[in-house]
Amino acid sequence: MAESIQVEKGFAEVNGTRLYYEVAGEGHPLVLNHGGLVDHHLWDDSFEEFARHFKTVRYDMRGFGASGLLKKGMEPYSLEKDLRALLQFLGIEKIYILGLSMGGGSAIDFTLQYPEMVDALITVGAGLSGFEADEESERQNKQNWSAVLEAFKSGDIPRTVEVTLRWWTDGPNRTPEQVDPVARERIRVMTTRNYERPDDEDVEPVGMTPPAAGRLAKIHVPTLVIVGSEDVAEIQTIAGALVNGIAGAQKVVIPGTAHHPNVEKPQEFNRAVIEFLEGLA
Repeated sequence: MAESIQVEKGFAEVNGTRLYYEVAGEGHPLVLNHGGLVDHHLWDDSFEEFARHFKTVRYDMRGFGASGLLKKGMEPYSLEKDLRALLQFLGIEKIYILGLSMGGGSAIDFTLQYPEMVDALITVGAGLSGFEADEESERQNKQNWSAVLEAFKSGDIPRTVEVTLRWWTDGPNRTPEQVDPVARERIRVMTTRNYERPDDEDVEPVGMTPPAAGRLAKIHVPTLVIVGSEDVAEIQTIAGALVNGIAGAQKVVIPGTAHHPNVEKPQEFNRAVIEFLEGLA
């Protein structure tokens, strides 16, 4: 049996909020950004494995998991500035950064805002600030978000969560029955926790200006773009834009997965990340 990894856990009081974090392992720091419907538990199948190779940091962004609440009237905040403050709190100056979905978009923005801190970038089903979806994707986005908001405002959190699962975890080409039930349940639990938090609605982070979509050529670090074969069309298009826009970017498609390939096929996912990063040495 592999030796257990020692994990440091705590809260960083930064930028007027508190961020929950966990740190484990030694070596070059690797930061894990979760997506917009989940929390740091997204990385449960990867955290210890990565910590056997790198000093690995996972945390809850403001408004998620165990981190600070979003309240109307609070000072404007930035996910990227929060992360930078967390890293300063931890005494970390240089990182590899890996992010999924919203966390992938934030990882891209962080790389552009603090290029001196980033040695490698990995995106997973990433968003992209400033990206303009095509007409069909925009129609589907509006339809799905309308269903989410309708269920949430009626107080039906189970229905709210199920809509997000159908949209993201299952993907457009699979039924719920075609998805690993354990993986689906893990995403359901995390998403439910987030929708049950007492955050105020419509409190959003400040975006980067200008956004990343027109600035990808300014990213000059080794980049890996990971995407699930069954993810939505918009995410597939963004993955292509990242590969085409970032010089030398590599792409890995994990078959039989949608928006959470790290949960559906953790062994394949972990191997792709570790081989990429260890190949940089």
